[in-house]
Amino acid sequence: MPAEPSFDIVSRIDRQEVDNALNQTAKEIGTRFDFRGVGASIAWSGDHAIDIRANSEERAKAVLDVFKEKLVKRGVSLKALDPGDPKPSGKEYRLGVGLKEGISSDDARKISKLIRDVGPKGVRAQVQGEELPWDDGRQRRTAGQAPAQIRRDRTTETVDRNPKSDRRVGKTK
Repeated sequence: MPAEPSFDIVSRIDRQEVDNALNQTAKEIGTRFDFRGVGASIAWSGDHAIDIRANSEERAKAVLDVFKEKLVKRGVSLKALDPGDPKPSGKEYRLGVGLKEGISSDDARKISKLIRDVGPKGVRAQVQGEELPWDDGRQRRTAGQAPAQIRRDRTTETVDRNPKSDRRVGKTK
């Protein structure tokens, strides 16, 4: 007997694409005329944070704009960024940018409620850490309706495949 169709809703970023965007930004900062002499730099600060430095608040924000542009070109959603405010640190300004990964418990509750309200009858959803697995115990054709509604609602960043199981893949923008 075939297993029940099931899907996971997760929010993940492609770290390699973010790293490529960061390297492209660093390269552009080094070559652009308006960034010469301002001490602008961008670098990783741990696994899920990026540190931007410049000698003025405006230049730090300009580096962030260049980084966002590179992320968009590489297909990484800007919803994954959590930029802070530029703060003075000696003679330079520092701007910390966090990378959000996973679904918050509030968003998971919203998505679960959306699945119960809009999804086909018999669809079950439950929160498991930063993932939201759900399944439709009846038919595969009705199981595809809930992810489509979630994409239209744009409640979550990404509807993505759980790598440990054979499940559906899709993205929202």
